[in-house]
Amino acid sequence: MINNDIFIETERLIFRQHQIDDLDAYCAMEADPEVRRYVGGRPRSREEAEKRFLPSLKPVTDGLSMWATVLKPGHKYIGRCGIYPHFDTKSKPIPGEAAFGVYLAKAYWGMGLATEAGRAFIKYGFEQLKLGRIVTMIQVGNDASVRVVEKIGFELVMTEKGEWRDFYHFAIDRHRFDSISPGG
Repeated sequence: MINNDIFIETERLIFRQHQIDDLDAYCAMEADPEVRRYVGGRPRSREEAEKRFLPSLKPVTDGLSMWATVLKPGHKYIGRCGIYPHFDTKSKPIPGEAAFGVYLAKAYWGMGLATEAGRAFIKYGFEQLKLGRIVTMIQVGNDASVRVVEKIGFELVMTEKGEWRDFYHFAIDRHRFDSISPGG
């Protein structure tokens, strides 16, 4: 079982299990049309947000989760970040792989926090979990997120054309991580 207090810590951030006290800040992010623009396209109602939030209160046992992201000054909940299981087309987890996600309240954009979180979770995935590959998907047009994943070493694998939206697929494998990491 993972410690419910601090899971990972960086210079400015703490990542921990979600707590019921995070609910209001989480729901505020889900209601923000700018935050939701590239992750679903529309704001969520309070009821929809609460329904999505409640499973995050369950204990995480394997380290693969979207963790509560807390800004150290003031211990303020600002979003959720992490690596979580990467599923194949039959909804089965792909062994040795994970997907990366970062989701921050708008007030914390442009401060380098997504990059800081990304670096921490990529390092955790390769060094602690011994993953072989980490992937992420970004809606075309979300240039800020593209810059973040490129800064932390992801490479574009393909562009998926959808009926309503298009997505970039990025990946970083252990070999690339080792080659760009200090001491790698």
